[in-house]
Amino acid sequence: MNFGPRLFRSLPLAATLALALGLGLAGCKAPATPSPKAEARAVTVVRLEMRPVAGQLTTSGLLTPRNEVDVAPDLAGYRVSRVLVEEGDWVRAGQPLAIMDDSILRAQVNQQVALVAQQRATAAQREAEAARVAGLDDQGVLSQEQVDDRRFAARTALAAVSAQAAAAQEMQTRLAHLTVRAPVSGLILQRNVRPGDISATSGTPWFRMAEQGDIELWADVSEADYPLVRVGLPAKVTLADESVVDGRVRLVSPRVDSTTRLGTVRIGLPVRSDIRAGGYAKASFADAGRPGPSLPETAVRYDANGASVMVVGADGRVSQVPVRTGQRGDGYVEILSGPPPGSVVVAKAATQLLPGDYVKPDWGGS
Repeated sequence: MNFGPRLFRSLPLAATLALALGLGLAGCKAPATPSPKAEARAVTVVRLEMRPVAGQLTTSGLLTPRNEVDVAPDLAGYRVSRVLVEEGDWVRAGQPLAIMDDSILRAQVNQQVALVAQQRATAAQREAEAARVAGLDDQGVLSQEQVDDRRFAARTALAAVSAQAAAAQEMQTRLAHLTVRAPVSGLILQRNVRPGDISATSGTPWFRMAEQGDIELWADVSEADYPLVRVGLPAKVTLADESVVDGRVRLVSPRVDSTTRLGTVRIGLPVRSDIRAGGYAKASFADAGRPGPSLPETAVRYDANGASVMVVGADGRVSQVPVRTGQRGDGYVEILSGPPPGSVVVAKAATQLLPGDYVKPDWGGS
């Protein structure tokens, strides 16, 4: 069909413009629409994995000597003449703590020494008598019975010397034990003896000591928190005056009380004058943590609907999944509920992504 100038002159103006526009569009081809996958942008992703997340665990207990040593006399019935130490004194192993009156026992020792000398003289006489009958067996000078009697008397006298010497040594040992000495080096915590007291081997110890002055915090930990505490875990211990000292878990009790459901954790502390046995203290464990599904804190976004993460599917498409968070520490947060472990999650929740967007996972970015 031939559209010449005559046709355009015979049409109204509006119709002419519409016809020209239609002819122009008919000669142009519409551009192609790009696919969403082609426009996907690279985002840093992480995997939801099991790892221990540091948390804050707080407990309390009593300050107790690591090794408390009771010191009591070994002998009963002797009067105390001197007490040489006071509570709070530092002593070394073997140092005298108290001395008992030794006048009676020393007299007994002297008596035993005299008896030993007497027995030795008797033994010497019996040995000389036995020596004079040497070689007279079956000679007819003395009966065989008389010869044997002299030899037996000599042996008996020597045995009596040994017995008397042992008795004298026992007395010397008892005399030495009238001085009560420190069995270990450490700090005197309590003194329960005064000059004039009569010694007894039962009852209240005369002294209580902390070996080497070591004081620990025996803290109570609930059964549920027991898995979070381990030997070597650092702790911050707050004393009654609000001062804070560094401690470390030395021992975790292998049992839990069946009634209270609490177990004991022993926290070693430095030797300091302001750490007193019997005092109360609190401990916090900043590094206590249990293994669980965890993500960097930056991966969790918060809005009016709560916490959520952006999960990347196998096809690269993003979906928003609600989560419930737990402990936090070292830049990580525990995921109590949400996507299963192993899920690929966008590392930075602030990234402007919407559910349904396509992304290109980047595992090496920051």
